[in-house]
Amino acid sequence: MSEISTDSWSEFRDGLVELSPAMIAAAPIALLYGAIATSKGLSPLEVALSSALVFAGGAQLAAIELWTNPVPVAALVLSTFLINARYILMSASLAPKVAHLPFSANLLGFHVLADENWALAERRAARRRITAAYFFGMGAVFWLNWVLWSWAGTVLGPLLGDPRRFGADFAFTAIFIGLVAGFVTTRHHGIVVVASALAATAAYVAFGSPWHVLAGAFAGMAAAVIFWHEEKAA
Repeated sequence: MSEISTDSWSEFRDGLVELSPAMIAAAPIALLYGAIATSKGLSPLEVALSSALVFAGGAQLAAIELWTNPVPVAALVLSTFLINARYILMSASLAPKVAHLPFSANLLGFHVLADENWALAERRAARRRITAAYFFGMGAVFWLNWVLWSWAGTVLGPLLGDPRRFGADFAFTAIFIGLVAGFVTTRHHGIVVVASALAATAAYVAFGSPWHVLAGAFAGMAAAVIFWHEEKAA
């Protein structure tokens, strides 16, 4: 029993260490969300609850930017659906690697799934078996970090000003670029990433957000399928 507890603590600690840069990067984004949400009339409790129940930084920021009175429900639903559509692909890719975990761990683990802990879990799965302590523990801490900083943004955000003027809004993107680069181990992987990036960039320039999310996803999937068929034939 003691050995199991020690192993679980070691797995949880590994997840926490690996996730710590993303937690630091999340702080200014969450502060920004809390500050904007407060300026739109949400109370600190409503801000904290929205982060706890939704837990989707990009979608939350997009939604709060659109927030007016009366609330444009159709625009909010469409924008958040398009931005969060990537979670379908992320969950599908990760599901076989955590299928051995209890249903409760998977249910909670996928609720607290984000770009950063998904990438870390994928990288972990390439090296060793994913445990519940690692998968859910890492996600739960990331979730709590986002909720607390969102709430703090309702108080500190107006005092600190807009973190975007320091380039803080690029912190998440920079970390994710670094994580994705770690997956590029073959020429085919690199081409898939480049195809996705080019399609997303073109869609963003032509149509704006959030259409670039779907364009990048579909281009990446198409490139991956093409190479899969080539490798299967070979």
